[in-house]
Amino acid sequence: MNFYTRKLIKPGDLNSNNTLFGGTLLKWIDEEAAIYAIIQLGTGNCVTKFMSEIDFVSSPRQGDIIELGIKAIKFGTTSLTLACQVRNKIDHSIILTIDKIVFVTVDASGKPVPHGKTEITYTDPRLREE
Repeated sequence: MNFYTRKLIKPGDLNSNNTLFGGTLLKWIDEEAAIYAIIQLGTGNCVTKFMSEIDFVSSPRQGDIIELGIKAIKFGTTSLTLACQVRNKIDHSIILTIDKIVFVTVDASGKPVPHGKTEITYTDPRLREE
């Protein structure tokens, strides 16, 4: 898993239990996953098609720093499947996992089109997984 984005949990991000509002975290994940998919597929013409079960493992609180990790796990003809993990930056405890987030490349009318990609492209060699 490559961890790309860090977020500081602020008062406006909290729910009535004074922990991170789940909807806010899902918004951040969808945006980060879309950016990852756009970079991997080389086109902004891709949309979120599917998210598998979302497992909220722990709840970050105000002042916590979290990291969003995204990894490509499968390239289809028109799709890219990603996995996501969110963890606490300080103690590395898991906050959330999503096994599959699927993005599909589409044409101007919203119909799936082939993207021609088959493997992860790294813009920075330091991000390569061994």
